[in-house]
Amino acid sequence: MTIVRGMPPGRTGRVWLHHRLEVAERGAGLLENKLRILAAEEQRFALLVARDEREWTSAVAEADRWLSRARVIGGQRALRLAATHSPAAVEVQWETTMGVQYPAHASTRLPDPPLDTATPDNTALVLAQQAYQRALVVGADYAAAARALRAVRAEVNATRRRLRALQKRWIPRLIGASYRLADALEEQEREAGVRMRWSAARLAGRQGGATRQPSDPRSPP
Repeated sequence: MTIVRGMPPGRTGRVWLHHRLEVAERGAGLLENKLRILAAEEQRFALLVARDEREWTSAVAEADRWLSRARVIGGQRALRLAATHSPAAVEVQWETTMGVQYPAHASTRLPDPPLDTATPDNTALVLAQQAYQRALVVGADYAAAARALRAVRAEVNATRRRLRALQKRWIPRLIGASYRLADALEEQEREAGVRMRWSAARLAGRQGGATRQPSDPRSPP
């Protein structure tokens, strides 16, 4: 008979197995529901990542083109004068779905130009600045979506493994143990019935022999 760790013997084991099977099947149902929700989120983030990656690649390429033109027109000195030393800031908003925490949105705050900075007279340089700012915003969205996709995908894979372990190993093992225990208990009941009938017949035979009186050999036939 299949042995499950912690299973008590006899009829108590049948109740124990029934409870464990109910818990396992309920857990499998919850995991299936979680997997459906996370799979939908995974698909959504995969589409976002693909879109943001295209936009980010295009924005970076456009910014590089305008930077090359600005360098040709104004030289390296014009680039140094137009540069700002204030960093941009990215604030990430986090959400949790089915126990998975992931970045849902990235808000980018661009630095303000210094007050004493003159407006560049190089149009290509102005357009390069704007293009790089857009690339930064799109890049933050792309990074947040990629991070969310990795987190959700990892949980999808982990949930799928847990569900497979329940459906392919644990639940069949419990069912098999339940069937074998039922057969063993039935066999025990049959053996106990046979022993009881045999004992009853033997007792009846003894009682019948004790009540019968022996015949006198001297009495006439």
